[in-house]
Amino acid sequence: QVQLVESGGGFVQAGDSLRLSCAVSGRTSSRYTMGWFRQAPGKEREFVVAIRWSEGMTYYADSVKGRFTISRDTAKNTVYVQMNSLKPEDTAVYYCAVAEVGYWLPYLSAQSTSYHYWGQGTQVTVSS
Repeated sequence: QVQLVESGGGFVQAGDSLRLSCAVSGRTSSRYTMGWFRQAPGKEREFVVAIRWSEGMTYYADSVKGRFTISRDTAKNTVYVQMNSLKPEDTAVYYCAVAEVGYWLPYLSAQSTSYHYWGQGTQVTVSS
């Protein structure tokens, strides 16, 4: 059974940085995509960023492009999202997820329905 554990959320001021982590366990194959989504109160879950685990290809939402950077440590089975220049509108619960697919299509990586496993979420609050 695949398990995802997020960490790194917190309360920061606008302009500050945070790094989120998502540790993956229970996987035996490297052919999958990891994504991050977020959900603010009263809003739908939205795509943030995704990475193809084996090749390292990435895809970002326009709203975070240039401010967020995704990376992975294959030895630790962990993916990171470095979030810089945070804005109040970045406030949300952030979820990591795994899509067990044997291909990389960015537009599919941005759809929550592509993902099979989800973490419990970590809260990010950005104060103005």
